[in-house]
Order: sequence, then C-alpha cells, then structure tokens
Amino acid sequence: MVITKSEESTATLIEFDRGYYGWRVVIAACLGVMVGFGSLFVYTFSVFMKPLGAEFGWGREAISRGFGLAALSMAIWSPLLGQWLDRFGPRRVILPCLTIYGCAIASLAFLRPHLWQFYLICILLGTIGNGAAHLAFSRAISTWFHHRLGLALAMVMAGAGLGSMILPFFAQTIISRAGWRAAYLSLGSLALAVGLPMTWRYIHERAPIHHDSPTALRPGPTWQQGLRSFPFWIIVTVLVVNSVAMNGTVTHLAALLTDRGISARGAALSASLLGGSSLLGRLVIGWVLDRLFGARAAFVVFLITAGGILLLARADTLAMGCVAAGMIGVGAGGEADITPYLLMRYFGVHAFSTLYGITWTFYAIAGAIGPVILGRAFDSTGSYTALLTLLAVVMALAGALMLLLPRYTKPER
Repeated sequence: MVITKSEESTATLIEFDRGYYGWRVVIAACLGVMVGFGSLFVYTFSVFMKPLGAEFGWGREAISRGFGLAALSMAIWSPLLGQWLDRFGPRRVILPCLTIYGCAIASLAFLRPHLWQFYLICILLGTIGNGAAHLAFSRAISTWFHHRLGLALAMVMAGAGLGSMILPFFAQTIISRAGWRAAYLSLGSLALAVGLPMTWRYIHERAPIHHDSPTALRPGPTWQQGLRSFPFWIIVTVLVVNSVAMNGTVTHLAALLTDRGISARGAALSASLLGGSSLLGRLVIGWVLDRLFGARAAFVVFLITAGGILLLARADTLAMGCVAAGMIGVGAGGEADITPYLLMRYFGVHAFSTLYGITWTFYAIAGAIGPVILGRAFDSTGSYTALLTLLAVVMALAGALMLLLPRYTKPER
C-alpha cells in the first residue's frame, strides 16, 4: 500500500490525537455504511411493502421472501467476501460491490408484475451486499485502531443509524410525491454519489509504518482455529436469535403500526426514531466497550431490545410505537458494535474479515427467516402479537449467554 501525503503527515500521531489519519477513514466509512446494504435496503424495505402490494397485488409474505432471498444470498457469499477482504484489502472489494449495489437498487424502479424479477434483484443485492456494508468497512478500521477500537467501530456503525433515521422519511416523501419507482431510483443514485468517492479517496488499511506502535497489525489465530473456539459459537448463537427478532421486527414495523390505525407518516416517524436511537446506541455502546467487559454490555443491550419487542407486540398508539422503536434501535445499534469488537478482541486481525463473514452467514440465514415467519404469522392469524412476544422472551434468554464468555486481554494505554 502506498502511503499518501495526508497519512505520512500524521504518521507520528496516535489514535488519541484528533489529527490521526484513521479518523478520516472512520468518517468515510461512516458515510459509506450510511448508504450501504445494511442501512438503505434494510431500513427502507418496510416503507415499500404496501406500495408494492398495492401495485402488483403481492402478499406480505411474498414480498418478505425478497428480503429473505437477499439475506440467504448474503449468507452464502459473506465468507468468500471476508476472505477477499483479508487477502486484497477493503478498497478493491468495496468499489465494485458498491457500484453493482447502487445500480441494482435503482433498477427496482423498473419492476414489472413478476415476482421472479423482484426476487432476482434481491438475490443480487444479497450477493454483493456485505461488500457495501460494515463487514467490508470494518476491515479497514480494525487496522487503524486498538485502544479506541470500540469508539471507532461505533462511529462507523453510526452511519447505519444515520441512514435508518433519514432514509425511511426520504423514501416515504418521494413515494408520496412521485411514487415508489422514483424513490428506488433516488436511493440507488444516492448510494453511488455518496459511497464511491468516499471509498476511493479514504478507505484503505493502515500501512505498518511503526511496527512497535500500539496500532500495528496484531496477528491472531486462523479462521479454522477461530471456528473451533467456544467464544466464537457463543457470539454466533446470540447473533442468530438477534437476527431473527430484529430483521423480522424492522421489516414489518411500518405495516404493523399502520394496521393498528397509525398513519403512514407516523409509522415512518417510528422507523426514523428507531434509526435515531440506533445511532445513539452505537455511540454509547462503542464508548462503553472501550471501558467495560464487552459481554456484560452485550447482555444489557439485548435485554433492552427484548423489552422493546415486547412493547411493540402490544403497541396500539403512536407513542407506544415510538418508544418500542427507540428501544429496539438501541439493540440494533449496540449489536452492530458488539460483534466486530468481540471478534477483534478474541481473534485479532489476521482472519478478522473471514470470521466476521462467517458470522454474517448465520446472521443472514436467521435474517431471512425472521421477516418470513412474521409475514406468515400475520397472513394466517391477522396479528403479530403472539410471535413477537415469543421472540422477546427468547432474545432475553440468548442475551444471558453472553455472560458465559471468558475474559479477554484489555489493551493498556
């Protein structure tokens, strides 16, 4: 990697300094994540559910299968993307994936009444999705930070919070004024206009300028050794439960609230509040992770999320919907920090992206299940209440598993 003049001028700085070049990488990654798969596609999906159903007569379960197919495609390809990131570096993976992703989002504007067309685009989005999400950007961040890794990851993940807070309203406004086709076209264009230039200019790994520096790359076990470890499977188990509950809830949030008499703008407000609390949760949890044992912080985060889902199961006013969305958002934000942070602390940087990609395989498979089972529950019973209550209880129990994780070595200042 060729060292740029900007990086060379800050080579003597450390991550506690404001002028440290790594913070520029963080800001660029934050903006890339904001328009990436995990923010733009996921958090606007529920806004398009009713317009697509009204346009083509598709049921909610059928539309939810598109999200599920995207998640399954992500599950299949994430480990390979992780290996590419470990081998070739983030920029060479992110740029082509982001280009395809933005064009695919825009192409949804040209949908016809054929479910196979919708499903095909969703599969493509899932295939390259993690190449335009925090899995890819976290690889670059993990090489720049050691002592302030939690805060740096939190700031990157804050991009998803910003996107989930802004983009649902942005999409709903365009849908109201110009239709859902114009909204998809605008979202795809936004992804390309914001993500590509920031990635091209700033996203790369830290060169080993000083081998004895605190931010020098730290080796770790191979991904095969990681798969044989107890902490890895605890992380995966909790992640699976969280994915089923979180993705199912988020994708049906707007439809659930409007079913209960809340206006479309009110439902969009709840979705944006979820994004706002997700942003706050990311920053707070990132700060906490650099100071406390991560497993205990994770347990508290998942309890808050379970409480939010339980409240949403019974929400019948805008106020209840907003409070529930806020609590769920804290969990969504905190989980995004916790997984890469714990992987780095337990396994180091050597196979970080590969192991992170493997966790995404499990996360995505579970994420494919969540929206579909909630859609089926509604189509068969006309209600989400019973299933959301069950998911809240299971999620609280899964969060308690984090307390079984062993201690890791904290970096000294």
